[in-house]
Amino acid sequence: MKKNSLHIKIWQYFLIFSLLILGFLWVFQVLFLNRFYRISKTKDIAEVANTMQRYKDSENIADIIDRAAMNKSVCVEIVNEKASTLYASAYFGKGCVSGKEQSLGYKKDFIKSNKESQTYEIINPMFDNRTLVQAIKLDEENYAFINTSMDPIDGTVDILQQQLIYVTIVVLILSFIIAYFISHHISKPIVQMNKAAKGLAEGKFQVSFKTDEDINELNELATSLNYAKDELAKTDELRQDLMANVSHDLKTPLTMIKAYAEMSRDLHAKNKKKQEEDMNIIIDEVDRLTILVNDILELSSMQSNINELKKEDFDLIHLTEEIIHRYKVLQETENYVLEFNHKEKEIIIHADKKKLEQVIYNLINNAINYTGEDNKVIINIITKEKDILVEIKDTGKGIKEEDLPYIWDKYYKNKKKHKRNLVGTGLGLSIVKNVLQLHNYEFGVTSEKNKGSCFYFKISRTKQKHKED
Repeated sequence: MKKNSLHIKIWQYFLIFSLLILGFLWVFQVLFLNRFYRISKTKDIAEVANTMQRYKDSENIADIIDRAAMNKSVCVEIVNEKASTLYASAYFGKGCVSGKEQSLGYKKDFIKSNKESQTYEIINPMFDNRTLVQAIKLDEENYAFINTSMDPIDGTVDILQQQLIYVTIVVLILSFIIAYFISHHISKPIVQMNKAAKGLAEGKFQVSFKTDEDINELNELATSLNYAKDELAKTDELRQDLMANVSHDLKTPLTMIKAYAEMSRDLHAKNKKKQEEDMNIIIDEVDRLTILVNDILELSSMQSNINELKKEDFDLIHLTEEIIHRYKVLQETENYVLEFNHKEKEIIIHADKKKLEQVIYNLINNAINYTGEDNKVIINIITKEKDILVEIKDTGKGIKEEDLPYIWDKYYKNKKKHKRNLVGTGLGLSIVKNVLQLHNYEFGVTSEKNKGSCFYFKISRTKQKHKED
């Protein structure tokens, strides 16, 4: 077992804590017990003296003194100016000093001193024990002496010392045993999690973090690590998809460029018409590469937060119509239907026109790539009380519910077969996500199996104008 392991540390701290508690008991229960006892008895005598002073003129003074003396375990004696006993309390214990001649010295001394109060510590001649005496002057003729024994504390200290020796031995043994089990109880699941974490660092995403201990912090740690493991597994899968898709998207146009360039050079050197066709294909593939590179740069720029919004007022309806017009060739050659529904002739919004154009363009691209056999894409712009809702719908097979949270990740593709990516690069939805987050627009997607998907975002109407039909 390592010297600085969690198991050893917990064990050491528990033992140190136990030793501190034992040290505290030894110091305060043995070394300072005499002082605490003296303070306590002095306080008791003072309380009885105050009671006597307060009720010295009462008719029931004798009963009051007896009750106070009994409660505080002290003896009270009242004498005259000749030190003769006038009254003695009913309680009689080892703290009571008898009226023998050898005990009159301190009494006469106090009477002659003419002081209001005086404390004495004497040896009781009757019991040969230390006794604390509080002398007070009641009036010009009467004096009171309140006595209590100090000896019982010595026997108590001896008993406590013997008890503490046994307590110390038992506590140390129990501390060793309990500290071992506590440290083992806590450190074992952490050691297991550490082992699993090392496996995770090596790319073993099938590891599982779990604990059988009923400790909230450990259970929360296991839950967090399992969540991190799942996210890392998804990230690794996305990384592999990214590499595969980027390499595919780059390889395909590069292969075609090379093939048509060689064909133009070797086979169509004397056929200008064929050469022109070859050049057009090469140009198209270069354009596709340019779009891919620009999308990657755009996405990297947004995710690095170096892309600032340049907001302006513009017509959302007109912008959407311009974007739809770009797909005229698809509508004419491949029978695509782009249905645009809106009630307003004009909706003026305040946003970054160029970036919002990217959003609508990429969402339409996505809908075209995944729509159903009817080749239909529906674009809806609906004005509401607090916002403007923009929807782009397709009629495809839909997206699995478990895939919905990840479709915004770059190069994420669901595993269903779909149409060839006609105009996209695989980065469209990730760009959409970043632009809408920059604008603080609410966005999302709903999907129904075999009925298609609906991507949407909401534009706040804080700074917009619109005209009704």
